[in-house]
Amino acid sequence: MGRSVVPPPGAGLELLPGRPPLDLGQPPPFRSGSAEATAALSRQGRYQHVRDNLQVKEVRIADDERFVICYNPEQAERDAALREVMVGKLTTMITGTDSLSVTKRAELRGRISTMPGLHRFLRTTPGGLLRIDKKKIATETNLDGKYLLRCSDPHLSAEDIALGYKQLLQVERGWRDMKTTLELRPVYHRLEDRIRAHVILCWLALLLVRIVETTTGDTWNRVREDLQELHVGTFEGPAGTFRQRTELTTSQRDILTKLGIDPPKKIIELGPPATP
Repeated sequence: MGRSVVPPPGAGLELLPGRPPLDLGQPPPFRSGSAEATAALSRQGRYQHVRDNLQVKEVRIADDERFVICYNPEQAERDAALREVMVGKLTTMITGTDSLSVTKRAELRGRISTMPGLHRFLRTTPGGLLRIDKKKIATETNLDGKYLLRCSDPHLSAEDIALGYKQLLQVERGWRDMKTTLELRPVYHRLEDRIRAHVILCWLALLLVRIVETTTGDTWNRVREDLQELHVGTFEGPAGTFRQRTELTTSQRDILTKLGIDPPKKIIELGPPATP
């Protein structure tokens, strides 16, 4: 987790008259086609490496406006893969439609218009034929993995702005996990002390998840999937009964080492042979 970024009280909290203070949480999206996004994207400059999956570049649109373009290479790969899937589906839907009647093509175009993910890559020719919008694909490719942040504080660095926004996302994710993954709600308790205990336990579980993620540098889902492959088997024979864990994989050993946890003993328990 990056270091905390907390702007000093009252420092640069007004970007422009009528705008909310510190617009860090609501960046104008590139794909919105807004004037700010277009102007920011047209500015030249080099990206500064912040983290393994985060690069930033500050651009100036006006003297009283600060914008930071953030680029995530991993997200760029996911964007490209998702677009490939959507374009493939759209291609399948419109293949052979040139032979359809005008009415049938209009009906298909109407159905596609209810699918925003596909519709934005659809182009209709002057003659009413359905085509893949290759210009739109090229434009979107240039936006893969990028998002735009706006900040009013003149003292924060571009790196701090990006990390501050990332921390906001982590806070939102934490509350979402509390209400979904950890099942904070609904609360099946009636007494106040039991409700309080339920909330505290959910908070402690979330804290544990975040400690594991920040310590291992991996997501909780991946860590859990790796550790869930660790099992204990019970074996019986003439000499007795014993319980033994499975062999640790390389990833499991790495996780336990990073967390400072000693690997469990290979032989968990020994017992005498079962009596007939």
